[in-house]
Amino acid sequence: MNNRLLLALPLAAALALPVMAQTTSSTPATTTPAATTTSSDNATGKAPLAPPSREGFWGRVNPFARKTYVKRQTEPIRDRVNELDELTSANGKAIKDTDSRAQAGIKMASDKADVADQHAVDAGNKATQAQQSAQQVTARVQTVETVVGNIDQYKASNQTEIRFRPGQTMLSKNAKDALDTMAGGVKGQRGYIIEVQGFSSGKGQTAITTSQKMAESVVRYLVLNHEIPVYRIYLVGMGNAPMAADDTNKHVSGGRVEISLLKNDLEQLSANSGAPVTTADQPQQPK
Repeated sequence: MNNRLLLALPLAAALALPVMAQTTSSTPATTTPAATTTSSDNATGKAPLAPPSREGFWGRVNPFARKTYVKRQTEPIRDRVNELDELTSANGKAIKDTDSRAQAGIKMASDKADVADQHAVDAGNKATQAQQSAQQVTARVQTVETVVGNIDQYKASNQTEIRFRPGQTMLSKNAKDALDTMAGGVKGQRGYIIEVQGFSSGKGQTAITTSQKMAESVVRYLVLNHEIPVYRIYLVGMGNAPMAADDTNKHVSGGRVEISLLKNDLEQLSANSGAPVTTADQPQQPK
């Protein structure tokens, strides 16, 4: 009997030790003030897990631990791991969003830079065109100044002479051919006048009247057959006056009409500008 009692006591003590160790380990440890303090330096913004204040009878590894005990011990760690996974996923999305916005901003800046470059090229082209236009305007102004300075200075460009028999005032075929040749060169031109001077043999008023009639026949032919405006023709009957080109100062025998085509620089101005010149081209209409 005493032997059985002696054997039962150690066995009961051995069975009671694991229960006491598990109870002691399951008792919540008193947390230190540092563990309860929330730290903003952690990724999750929560305080770090507090280590157990003591390890119990079996130390950190309890060979007799139950599932509830293991679950209770590992659940905070699993929660923190899940939080870290969620935080990592959120950070990845934020990085992708930031990268997308950065790429969009870079593309927008590049597009604006391209537009600015194109505007700069257009501005350069417009500046070049403006400079060319200014040069053309300057050249035209200089041409206009030259024309205005010489507007009253007519230069002889062509001269035709028609002879008449004594007492004749009608144009012959040769005279008409000569007038056709001269009038064909002034069709559509500007800045010219035609000077018609008639010379006749005889004396006094009779010679003046005859020379006037011969010059009028020339003017009539030019106006009717070649549509030359009357205001471009200047007629004068010189009678038996000596001709300016005759150095001998002799009077003409029979009759003679001298037609001179005189031009100024208006035609040149019209050709350079490409626009019609109206100055001194049309007679002023009475208001």
